[in-house]
Amino acid sequence: MSNPSGAGSPRTTLLLIGALGVVFGDIGTSPLYAMRECFHGIGGLDPTRPNVLGVLSLIFWSLVLIVSVKYLLFIMRLNSRGEGGILTLMALGVRGREGQPRTSRFLVLLGLAGAALLYGDGMLTPAMTVLSATEGLHELNSKFDGYAVPLTVFILMLLFAFQKHGSGAVGKVFGPVMLLWFVVIAVLGFAQIVKNPGVFAALNPVYGLALIKAEGVGALHFLGAVFLVVTGGEALYADMGHFGLPPIRRGWFAIVLPALVLNYLGQGALLLDSPELAHQPFYNLAPGWALAPLVILATTAAVIASQALITGVYSVTLQAIQLGYLPRFETRHTSSAERGQIYMPVINYVLMVCCITLVIGFEKSSNLAAAYGIAVVLTMVITTALFWFAAPARLQWPVWVAVAATLPFFVLELAFAAANITKIADSGWVPLAVAAVCFLAMTTWQLGRRLLRARLAKSYLPLNLFLEDEGLTKLPRVPGCAVFLSGSPDVAPIALLHNIKHNRVLHKQLVLLTIQTIERAHAQPDERITVRSLPHGFQQLIARNGFMETPNVRAAISEARKQGLNLVFEEASYFLSVETVVPRRGGAMAYWRKWLFAWMARNAQRATDFFRLPPNRVVELGMQVEL
Repeated sequence: MSNPSGAGSPRTTLLLIGALGVVFGDIGTSPLYAMRECFHGIGGLDPTRPNVLGVLSLIFWSLVLIVSVKYLLFIMRLNSRGEGGILTLMALGVRGREGQPRTSRFLVLLGLAGAALLYGDGMLTPAMTVLSATEGLHELNSKFDGYAVPLTVFILMLLFAFQKHGSGAVGKVFGPVMLLWFVVIAVLGFAQIVKNPGVFAALNPVYGLALIKAEGVGALHFLGAVFLVVTGGEALYADMGHFGLPPIRRGWFAIVLPALVLNYLGQGALLLDSPELAHQPFYNLAPGWALAPLVILATTAAVIASQALITGVYSVTLQAIQLGYLPRFETRHTSSAERGQIYMPVINYVLMVCCITLVIGFEKSSNLAAAYGIAVVLTMVITTALFWFAAPARLQWPVWVAVAATLPFFVLELAFAAANITKIADSGWVPLAVAAVCFLAMTTWQLGRRLLRARLAKSYLPLNLFLEDEGLTKLPRVPGCAVFLSGSPDVAPIALLHNIKHNRVLHKQLVLLTIQTIERAHAQPDERITVRSLPHGFQQLIARNGFMETPNVRAAISEARKQGLNLVFEEASYFLSVETVVPRRGGAMAYWRKWLFAWMARNAQRATDFFRLPPNRVVELGMQVEL
């Protein structure tokens, strides 16, 4: 993607404002519940001075080390032409381990596990943030308690309905609101700090280490709550392709981090003076007259917070489709300027149903807090591991430098992981169950595709042998242009063989089209299109796309015309082979997984729609394949 030029260009400013509304929403609304859960949640601490300063110290250094250092300075340097996300990192790691099949397979499984965990997080984030904001109604009047859940459901329905306009449009609407949010929480925190400036002592890491030492094993209980302050960190990397690295870095260091630190310190200062307010320290920062506007603003910000994970799930899904780990889903590109801005109707609907179900089932954000975090911390651990594999080749680092850079993050994140594991018995199993289902689906699709290719390979005819057949010259030629789609440029398309077998004719103009996905986010301009002339009047067109790009046959043909391909998109007939999978017992795959693969294949988006072919010009030739 193209990066803005110039630090202060209007385009950079617009992208920064948009990033505030899309990328930073999740991490930016953590003050709503993080401090509350440290002192009022399950296993919460008593709000004594040593405990408050210790928690604040852990919060501050978690933000600095995990978000500022790990993600903004290290992880986000590993991108593929501006695209980030755990599958991008996996692909970079695999490319750096060419010739090591076992390591590559391990990295693929690791990346798929991280992507699956991101789905669990994407489901929980909207439910958690919006519900915790609407619960602020209680601070206005206890009579509003019963309205939090239905109001949250209504807000979530509106949020997901708005997704079809794209993250760019969402960012333009939400960005200014989030800018106001960060200003307000910074001012509220600063006003409380002025009353008790001694809270700045918490910036000393000694207080956090002393608290962990004092609590011993019991520290696992509150560390899980402390981790809530960084739960949006992974979304920064996943959403990187929507706005680019420069606006995200500038937004974090100039606006988001200072505002978060001031607000957390302000909540700590409040608890030092009034420990009895630990049940809701955020809303008690505001004076009485400002409480109602703050609840409205917080609810709006919480809605926006959900955007970071929703767009992140879209990005990961598109990458998984292009890399062959998920079946095709309808994907709509919502911006002609930024290729990363997409909308997926099916994924959007599934996320909405899951979020609403969680809100109705758990009823309170404190109940959801037990489930929130475990999927994120495991994703972060996997991201660190993948970075260790990818950094030496991608950044030209010696192995010892990669170890030195990642070891501190491993230690910190494994401590947070241990803290979150204690939540599994409560409701932490929910995101893990979702992740397990997603991981099963992705690995089943990957294995099923491999077995299907092996099964079809028995009927493949190498293209060079096909073109050597002199019988082709005896077949009658009919007017028109036929484009035969093939998964490999080295074999004759099955649709072509079936057409010859059943119709015994060839068109006057014949094009063999292969669309390939390369292991980079975007293909280089000089490698996108290859046109070759073959015997018997055949021409071969190979179109290459990155795994963050949706294939577009019309665009490929338009580019190929510049290289001498005489083809008009609307006038050609497009021949595709459609395989219907019939599960059979036995073989290298369990019968129930074969059934699942067949079901996924039947419900995938049709190739005609995915490749953007004119429906009235498509001929599908079907065949059944026993698997």
